[in-house]
Amino acid sequence: MPDAPEVDEEIKQETEPAENLNTQTKKRKSSTEKIIKAKKKKNEQKECAVAPDKKENEKDKSVKHKKKRKKKKTITDVLASSEPKPGCPADLQQLVTQYFSDKCSVIELEEHKLQDSCFLSSNDLTHSLSSYLKHICPKWAKVQKHHTDKSSVVVLIVCSSALRSIELIKLLTTFKGEAKTIKLFAKHIKVEEQIKLLQKGITHIGVGTPGRICALVEKEGLHLEALRYLVLDWNWRDQKLRRMMDIPEVKVDFMKLLDVGILNKCKEGKVKISLF
Repeated sequence: MPDAPEVDEEIKQETEPAENLNTQTKKRKSSTEKIIKAKKKKNEQKECAVAPDKKENEKDKSVKHKKKRKKKKTITDVLASSEPKPGCPADLQQLVTQYFSDKCSVIELEEHKLQDSCFLSSNDLTHSLSSYLKHICPKWAKVQKHHTDKSSVVVLIVCSSALRSIELIKLLTTFKGEAKTIKLFAKHIKVEEQIKLLQKGITHIGVGTPGRICALVEKEGLHLEALRYLVLDWNWRDQKLRRMMDIPEVKVDFMKLLDVGILNKCKEGKVKISLF
C-alpha cells in the first residue's frame, strides 16, 4: 500500500494540468470577449460618426430642393402685390437720367435733363382720358380751330401697343369734338400710308407707339412745329401688369423719340409733357 502523501501528490499532479487548461481557456475567452467588445465599440463609434453625416447630407439635399422650388420674384409678382401709385414728373426725370447716364458725357447728360417746367399736372388715377385732357387743356375748342398745319398734330398720345392705341382713341370721343385723330402704330399700317394720310388733311390728335412715331419724325412725315401736348399713357398696365416704361423696347423707342426733337421743344417751352 502506498503512503498517503504519495497519493496526494499523484492526485495533485493529475488535477494541475486540468486546472491549467481551465485557466487557459478562461483567459482565451476573456481575451476574445475583449476583442469583440473593442470591435463593437469601434463600429458604434463609426456608426455614430456616419449617422450625423448622413443627416447633414439629407438636410443639405432638402435645403437644395427647397431652394430650387423657390421661384424668383418677377416684375409681375412684385407689381401684383403692390398698390398702384400714380406716376409723377420725378419718375420720368429719373428714368431719363438713368437711361442716358452711360450713353452721354456729363455735359450732354445735363442737356437731356427734363426740368419741372416741362410738365403739366399728372393723372391721380381718378380721371378718364377725356376728363384728363379737358383738365390739362381747358381751351381745346380754340386750340383746334387755330391748328391749320398738315403733317402735324397738336396732341400726341404715346402708349405701349397698337391695341392700346385703339382703346385710347375710343376714349377720346367726349373730348375731341370735331377734331380729327390718326393712328400712329406699325400694326397693319405702312409708314408711307401714314405719311400720305398726314399730308392729305389736317389732324389734331395722334395716338400711337413711340417706335412708329419716331420713324415718322425721322422720315419727315410728321412735323413737331404744331405739337403742344405730349401725353404719356403712363399708369396703364397690360396683362402682365407692366407699364409702358417697364417694356424694354418701348422705353428705348421713347428715349429715341425724345432725342429726335421733342426734348428741345420741351426746353423751349413749346411742348408740355403730361403723365396720364
